[in-house]
Amino acid sequence: MAVSRRRFVTSVLAGSALATASTTELLTSMSSPAHAASPPGDVVGKVTVGYQGWFSAPGDGAPIGGWWHWGRDRFQPPSPSNTTIVSWPDMREYTRTYPTAYPNLGNGQPATLFSSYDQQTVDTHFRWMQENGCDTAALQRFNPMGDEGPTRDAMTQKVRSAAERHSRKFYIMYDVTDWLTFQSEIKTDWTTKMAAHTASSAYARQNGKPVVCIWGFGFSEPSRPFTPGPCLEVINWFKAQGCYVIGGVPTWWRQGIEDSRPGFLDVYHAFHAISPWMVYRARTVEELDSYYNNVNVGDMADCAARGIDYLPCVMPGDLAGGHRKHGDFYWRHIYNMVRLGSQGLYVSMFDEYNEGNQIAKTSETQATTPAGANIRALDEDGVACSSDYYLRITADGGRMLKGQLALTAVRPTPPMVGTPPPATGNLAAGRSTAASSQGGGFPASNAVDSNAGSYWESGGGSFPHWWQVDLGASHPVNKLVVRLPAGWDARTQTITVQGSVDGNSFATIAAASAFTFDPATGNTVTRTLTTTTARYVRLSISGNTGWPAAQLAQVEVYAGSTVPDNPPSAPSGLTVTGKTSTSVSLAWTASTDDIGVTGYQVRQGGTVVAAVTGTTATVSGLSPSTAYTFTVVARDAAGNTSGASSAVTVTTDAAANADLARGRPTSESSHVQSYGSGNVVDGDANSYWESANSAFPQWVQVDLGSSRTVGRVVLKLPPSSAWGSRTQTLAVQGSTDGGSFGTLVGSAGRTFDPASGNQVTLTFSAAQARYVRVTVTGNTGWPAGQLSALEVYAS
Repeated sequence: MAVSRRRFVTSVLAGSALATASTTELLTSMSSPAHAASPPGDVVGKVTVGYQGWFSAPGDGAPIGGWWHWGRDRFQPPSPSNTTIVSWPDMREYTRTYPTAYPNLGNGQPATLFSSYDQQTVDTHFRWMQENGCDTAALQRFNPMGDEGPTRDAMTQKVRSAAERHSRKFYIMYDVTDWLTFQSEIKTDWTTKMAAHTASSAYARQNGKPVVCIWGFGFSEPSRPFTPGPCLEVINWFKAQGCYVIGGVPTWWRQGIEDSRPGFLDVYHAFHAISPWMVYRARTVEELDSYYNNVNVGDMADCAARGIDYLPCVMPGDLAGGHRKHGDFYWRHIYNMVRLGSQGLYVSMFDEYNEGNQIAKTSETQATTPAGANIRALDEDGVACSSDYYLRITADGGRMLKGQLALTAVRPTPPMVGTPPPATGNLAAGRSTAASSQGGGFPASNAVDSNAGSYWESGGGSFPHWWQVDLGASHPVNKLVVRLPAGWDARTQTITVQGSVDGNSFATIAAASAFTFDPATGNTVTRTLTTTTARYVRLSISGNTGWPAAQLAQVEVYAGSTVPDNPPSAPSGLTVTGKTSTSVSLAWTASTDDIGVTGYQVRQGGTVVAAVTGTTATVSGLSPSTAYTFTVVARDAAGNTSGASSAVTVTTDAAANADLARGRPTSESSHVQSYGSGNVVDGDANSYWESANSAFPQWVQVDLGSSRTVGRVVLKLPPSSAWGSRTQTLAVQGSTDGGSFGTLVGSAGRTFDPASGNQVTLTFSAAQARYVRVTVTGNTGWPAGQLSALEVYAS
């Protein structure tokens, strides 16, 4: 594609656009009875990341050839004048790289780039996903009928292999931008190429159905000039293939305004799940909150009223545009969507270096960025961030989505793991702010912007008032500069300076004293402070001789050149003190530190799964009968992190009376119409699998994900009396590898009687099986195999 889909920018903010839309449809949806959301699967209850996989380089073997997506002219090496990227990847973990025409990096090393066509690149990306709680990857698939097709076909296999190797899920996300003949060609592509990948254990399933997303129906741009009819027909066709269909829809889909064409509501409501686009819609935390109140709340109500899963897009922010606020923007977006009750999250994007909204590892400083290329690194606003910072935020956001971390508006993820480099410059510039009150149009953020004439003013009335800034991480604060606009008359404000490492408990850094602002000296006051470790700096103002309110035009905070203390020692003696089917309890010996340990993080791989202040923790939200490995690290008041403890590995207990088959991948010998095998594990008593007619034997099977102890199956038909009594001759078999099956229950006639719920329970000697298959050789009620549920239990 010549122009990326992501570049469309809405012309108005959320509040003003909403004001032009009718609320009739929203109120109707909110008053309708709500349907239950889908149970957890591979997208519901999970974090999905958009994966482009579209970078190539000469010599990598990709059929498309050249520098695909690295340069505007793909047959010339990328350079500052021939580029399509605005961010530079961290290249340290790729074993094969390709030289470019960019200047050397700031550290003098050659500027090289990766190719997505190298399997090692894809494996590295999926390892990062595994280490950071990215459950599922949505593989982008643009029109495959042109010269991109062979390369995209090969990338699908590479993604499949990486997902299988790293225990991640993936699904196909079609983008119909500029695909004017999509109506017939998307079906051909699915049936002849992509559907084959659903046989993979890594292919994502929701409600037992393979997942497909279609991005682009209803957008108002000329590159998507479609009418509702063909779009609706394609959605229903995929549903008839037994797929769970997600819609990547416009931001304003529900109102049919701004980026959405009118008349598409029936199309949007036909999807099983809706994922509205958000990239470039918001640039600040305040704009995210505006969308939350004016768009997302109504979207969620509409979806809930119709039984549609809501899987909103969340984004780290445009790095090139300076939107990220060192992680605060991304965390706010995740927090808003989790507190909304969203069924899952779709992160845009994993590897989108072209538009600067990637979460994959990115250059940390100008030392690892091409010199003079005008490409921002992660420390662009003065805060040191590790290259994996946005992956780690994703991991913590996923934990909050899954209830493993309490809902919190305060970002828990430190920008650096370990000891950060010494802080330099004004640490408060562009940082997040808060205040006890605001007067008129003078918000707290004015005190950290680049405009010396803008200012914060508190509400009127009795003192004291306070203003504070979040520095993003703890620093050894030792200097403060405070300004008022240069042309103001002289005045004195009485100010106490306070600091905190957690935003809750504040200590006094400098006792109340007079700050005299004199226009003769630029209305500037500079104070040297006793070096104090603080992330949050608060100015509490108890008086002002020039105005009955607190006033600040600029606040600058500076730190010493060294970190005030050493990292803590690594925790020792990590042991398992208890476990259940969904939790593990741990204990360890306390670390030591020259100033003091403030807390501990329990980690599973690279993901923080618990944060505590004591030496015990319980990790919950785990899966039954699953092995987990944990370590613990200590943190001190300066944000220093210790080395990891020795690891412990523990297997959770088996679940009591849990249906092991619910929501698991299925397969079959055949099916008719829309009665696919996924219906036997979707929890819907009225949906069912039906095999091809008059062609016994037929079978349906479920993949339990790993070898499990099984001892009972429950087979069901729809409970409606319309399903008259019938006897099916069937056998139950089990396998640990999907190839060699042994008999669990021998073939015999099993009677399904609506008077007893149309279900049959079969018990047998406990056996190990990953795959459980039901083979049907006869049916007195219909010439086919039929089941609405295949439930599998340990006993």
